[in-house]
This record gives sequence, C-alpha cells and structure tokens, in this order.
Amino acid sequence: MARVDYYNDPDAPKANSIAVAVSAFIQDENGRILMIRRTDNDLYSIPGGQLELGETLVQAAVREVREETGAECKVAEVIGLYSDPKHVIAYDDGEVRQEFSICFRAKYLGGTIRASNESSEVFWLHPDLADQVKMHPSIRKRIKDALTPGTAVTFT
Repeated sequence: MARVDYYNDPDAPKANSIAVAVSAFIQDENGRILMIRRTDNDLYSIPGGQLELGETLVQAAVREVREETGAECKVAEVIGLYSDPKHVIAYDDGEVRQEFSICFRAKYLGGTIRASNESSEVFWLHPDLADQVKMHPSIRKRIKDALTPGTAVTFT
C-alpha cells in the first residue's frame, strides 16, 4: 500500500484514524545507524511499523526490525513518544492516520542484513551522512533525539 507523509502542511488531508506504531534506532559497533529505504514511500527510515494485536510494544519493534532488515535486536530503552497531529500519513485506501509512534533504542545482536517487501535497501549509515539521505522530518527528529547525549525521553 502506498503512502504519503505530510508534516505541517495546511493542504494535508484531515486524519481519520490513529494506530500505534513503533520504530527502532540501532547502531553497530562503529556507531553507524541501521537504515532502510521504504517501499511504500521511497524514503529512508529507521525500521518500524504497526503494533499487531496480541503483541507488546517491544515484541512489535523486534518483529518489525527482523521483517524489514533481517537483523535481530534487543530493545534497551525508549527514545521518545511521537504524536504530533501536524504529521499525518495518507494511504491509497483513504485512511489518513495521525502519527503515534514509540521509538526505541535497540542493541544489534546479529542476523543477515537483507531487503524485504517493505524495504528496497537496508544499510548501515554513518550519522555524519544522515543529512544526505532523503527522509521524512519525523525520522530526522528521532535520529537527532537518539544521538543527543543526555536527552531524556522526548514527547511530541
């Protein structure tokens, strides 16, 4: 399903739903960030997706990382809670979601890094190069929050 992310756009469609989503910020031993290129909007992102019935937030984050990247991880802490009503996501079926996402810091445990039907690319990105890849401002914020030392859990 295709999607379009809107942020602070007066012409954005009005939200008609909300769903719990999770994302995972993972760095390797060299400080590089695990990134994907999403197949639904062609933007770069940290791995993540929607909570499914019967699972915890942590289980959802681990599952989404595995599904999208092939990596195994262990959730370590919460980076932030993101619910900005100025960020809406429009899907081609008419659903327009208000952002509601919990971003976790997770430890990389291994696995075979590979693309999936949700990710056309999976790679490790040096933080200094993050400004050079095309990503939504909400993902940039999560990365910035994760990389800022001493930052308490972020709420937006």
